[in-house]
Amino acid sequence: MGKRTLVRRRGRGGKQFRAIITGKIAQAKYPNFKLDEHHIGNIVDIVHERGRDAPLAKIIFDNKTISYVPVPDGTSVNEKIEVGKEVKPTQGNILTLDSIPDGTLVCNIERNAGDGGKLIKAAGSSATVFSHTTEGVKIKFPSGKFLTINPKCRAMIGVVAGSGRKEKPFLKAGTRAMYMKAHGKLYPTVRGIAQAAVYHPHGGGRHQHIGRQSSVGRTTPPGRKVGNIAPRKTGRGRLKTRQ
Repeated sequence: MGKRTLVRRRGRGGKQFRAIITGKIAQAKYPNFKLDEHHIGNIVDIVHERGRDAPLAKIIFDNKTISYVPVPDGTSVNEKIEVGKEVKPTQGNILTLDSIPDGTLVCNIERNAGDGGKLIKAAGSSATVFSHTTEGVKIKFPSGKFLTINPKCRAMIGVVAGSGRKEKPFLKAGTRAMYMKAHGKLYPTVRGIAQAAVYHPHGGGRHQHIGRQSSVGRTTPPGRKVGNIAPRKTGRGRLKTRQ
């Protein structure tokens, strides 16, 4: 079969493939306040965390609790942020989903009540509170997908800052390599057909063609499981004729 492919080597979890923790500040999540509590926090600093595109706001609340959360666009230092169920749905405030009106842009949404925020935390991202139903609050994500979430889950009003991060080009391969390393991503990647036969199932040919079909089954052994894994369709797509 040859040597193990790079995908299998990374799957072992060796030290060279683990997530980098250097430069991490703290977990970006809401403080563990009760739903009926009302607190006011002050943004004392906006910091950058290595491996995270969105900036983080360091917030000190009235009970001396310190928390780091993604910064909404347009927020500055020394601004006040309110947390509670009955606060106004203005930019930066943190409310439960049942208190947020339909059509409001939100970010840093909790998937389960009390987890501190798991959804919509990337730079420039936001979701829309679509409707309130008996089953929960329906959220529309940037991909167009709808998800019904517990109305007791909290969310922050606004759009995550840092939306223009992709507009600046890397210009050099070394800059991109440092970026990918900080995010724990594989870079650079070599095509399978450009490798030797002992390193990849697609390698070993003189021409840039794998010489066989690229689709493999779901139960294929790990050393051979590369390419299109259990695809629903293969071959050239056909255009539908108009009725």
